[in-house]
Amino acid sequence: MSRTTLIAIFAGVTALLLAGWGVALLWIETGVTMTMHGWIAYALGGIASLALSIGLFWLLFHSAREGHDDLDRPEELDG
Repeated sequence: MSRTTLIAIFAGVTALLLAGWGVALLWIETGVTMTMHGWIAYALGGIASLALSIGLFWLLFHSAREGHDDLDRPEELDG
């Protein structure tokens, strides 16, 4: 793994942890309490959002690399 990749991963994890810490502080300050079912729903929503975004990005890059986005008939570009 290159140094740039490691820095990007570290920055992403740090941003994620800081965002979680900020949300936790906000909830504590406003007096919000959640049951275990709420935490489970919160985690499942986050995991589903992450899985959806990863899946869509994978489809995008796979389609571009396999040539599915290329034109089949370039003669139609003449108008």
